[in-house]
Amino acid sequence: MRNQVCTWVLIFFIGFDVLGSGYEFDETDFHYNTTEVISFIEATSSAVVAPNPLIVGLTLIPGAAAKGAVCLDGTLPGYHLHRGFESGANSWLIQLEGGGWCNTVRSCVYRKTTRRGSSNFFEKQLAFTGILSNKAEDNPDFFNWNRVKVRYCDGASFAGDAEDKANDLQFRGHKIFLAAMEDLMSKGLRNADQALLSGCSAGGLASILHCDEFSSLFPGSTKVKCLADAGMFMDAIDVAGAHTLRNMYEGVVTLQGVAKNLSPACISQLGPTSCFFPQNIVPHIKTPMFILNAAYDSWQVVSSLCTPPADPNGAWKACKHNTDNCSPSQMNFFQDFRNQMLNALKGFSTSKQNGLFINSCFAHCQTERQDTWFADDSPIINNKPVALAVGDWYFDRSSVKETDCPYPCDKSCHNLQFRS
Repeated sequence: MRNQVCTWVLIFFIGFDVLGSGYEFDETDFHYNTTEVISFIEATSSAVVAPNPLIVGLTLIPGAAAKGAVCLDGTLPGYHLHRGFESGANSWLIQLEGGGWCNTVRSCVYRKTTRRGSSNFFEKQLAFTGILSNKAEDNPDFFNWNRVKVRYCDGASFAGDAEDKANDLQFRGHKIFLAAMEDLMSKGLRNADQALLSGCSAGGLASILHCDEFSSLFPGSTKVKCLADAGMFMDAIDVAGAHTLRNMYEGVVTLQGVAKNLSPACISQLGPTSCFFPQNIVPHIKTPMFILNAAYDSWQVVSSLCTPPADPNGAWKACKHNTDNCSPSQMNFFQDFRNQMLNALKGFSTSKQNGLFINSCFAHCQTERQDTWFADDSPIINNKPVALAVGDWYFDRSSVKETDCPYPCDKSCHNLQFRS
């Protein structure tokens, strides 16, 4: 039914913004928002843009400031809501926006001058595509639900709760999450008979962090599940044998007061930084969860495994930009990364209530892009595209535990290729 021609999306890779001793790891560099040119990167493939997408306006949360729920710079948080209709009028999909993290005072001060840290820079309108689309032909199971995109302006996956008065920084991600949910409850979320918390990248991590908390907002009669897209950030060593992402996460957790909002079950066994990694969180989640991830996650390849500090001589530059340039030993490194991810999910996948879709692509975020969510040539495993896999799992039509064969066997991938 679907054309299995491997698609390569070309990206111009400009570089990373070096801020003090750390990087601002902004995975939106590899996440296509159809209304904007992404920081540092320009998408050159028209395939990621759905024709005539639904445009949805911004709503700021008026009572948020009184609750201390503010962006990094103290401005109001917000969301975009498109109302459900007909059979979906009492069903809600909450999509938590991604956009990296900030781990140092300097990177957070910079971040608050962008849409990732201040609502002053939010787009007033966003295109709703993929899982947010209102067209049945583009989004067969969720098109007529109430669909919400909660904007991300804290830098800690909606999990921080602290402040830095000296530098005029508010780390209030957790309060933003709660304020958004409270406001949406007043607009009908409290009457939901079905609810799905989802998110992409840093938002995917947030959906993992807040899954059980989200479920607790509803009575037992409400069907509640969670979906994490490209949120499986691994505590893996980089090409130099160092722990780039762990060091970054330690800064996020410490600076933004995240520890108090992490899983108590995890914290009782491991330290706060370890409990910011999904591989250590998912074993403790009680709510049904679906993990959607590329086995060779593009953001992790470029921003965690093969960073410039880890590769000062540029031995990995050509490979990380285009896998056609990788040596056998370099491909073995990526295969090992895939194996680490699969091993981390073994226990999770044994639970009947959970779902899994791990495709062997060099990609990042597949729910909001129409071409990867549900299209004639979208990625598939066992002839099933992402949208149908998620729908089958959510509505209990079938068990979904899809794990792809190793790269390069999957010819349906929409791989991201970088060009410096």
